[in-house]
Amino acid sequence: MKPAQPAEEIDRDPGPQIDFRKAEGALIPHVESYYLYRHDADAIEGIERVDLGQLRFVIKGEGEVIFPDGHAEKTRRVMINGPGTAAAQYRIRGPFHCFGVSLRAIGWKALIGLPAYKVADHIVDGEKLFCEQAGLLWQQLHKMETLDEMVAAIEPLLKMRQLEVKPVPTAHLVFLRAVREWAATNDPTIDDLYVRIRKSSNIGERQVQRLCKDYFAGSPAHLKRKFRAIGAAMRIYQGASVDEVVEPFSDQSHMINEIKQFTGHTPTSLRAGIDPVLAVTLDNETFHFLPDVIPESVDLRRR
Repeated sequence: MKPAQPAEEIDRDPGPQIDFRKAEGALIPHVESYYLYRHDADAIEGIERVDLGQLRFVIKGEGEVIFPDGHAEKTRRVMINGPGTAAAQYRIRGPFHCFGVSLRAIGWKALIGLPAYKVADHIVDGEKLFCEQAGLLWQQLHKMETLDEMVAAIEPLLKMRQLEVKPVPTAHLVFLRAVREWAATNDPTIDDLYVRIRKSSNIGERQVQRLCKDYFAGSPAHLKRKFRAIGAAMRIYQGASVDEVVEPFSDQSHMINEIKQFTGHTPTSLRAGIDPVLAVTLDNETFHFLPDVIPESVDLRRR
């Protein structure tokens, strides 16, 4: 009988492979999903759209991320990417294997605890934030082959981190719920966001602006642009025509520029030659859109 190959020697398609798993249990308010990304090519280049926070363990490979202002930062063994201001590029020396955690806005506050605007368009060293636990987990992940194993390994660390960081204030949860509902409308206005928040809290406009920076790394106007552009990109990728999604923008040129700003692609390239990772994140069945900043299951009365 032929002996089994070690995990690192198993033959795989050298192209990109992505496995996803939705968060479950106590971490649902903070974690949207987990993923395991493998790409066994020698050189990998791609584009990453703007998103909410990400915690990543780079199991194999190394490279750099080029941020919107043109500066580049090297990847780290344990890296945290906060909410960005625009699409970024990456260049990796493969093979590249990465286990990641997609955080909701609540999770960014509860598990990371850093103001998003202070680390936007930068890589944060996760080993400094999580101390020795992150390095130990990074070593354990090298011995694992499946996403389920990795999720089981990281959940204790995330639950421990919940206890170390101050709880998210109830007023912030009201703000985040209002953001979710506001962003899901066809053409959200800034005044509408303020009205929605005033109906359920005493949060003023200045505080709304500050919370947008803390959670999403930008002003309400910038947040609106993100939601609008990603929403349009998703609809185009899933088959809608340009004419069907142009209405919230001033004209077609404006729409094209905004989609490229936040996804790194034009409407045409969304359907041809799209980055494979971006393609998955624009599939609403497997990866949630930005307005899912807070799950409906969160009960504000228990906060």
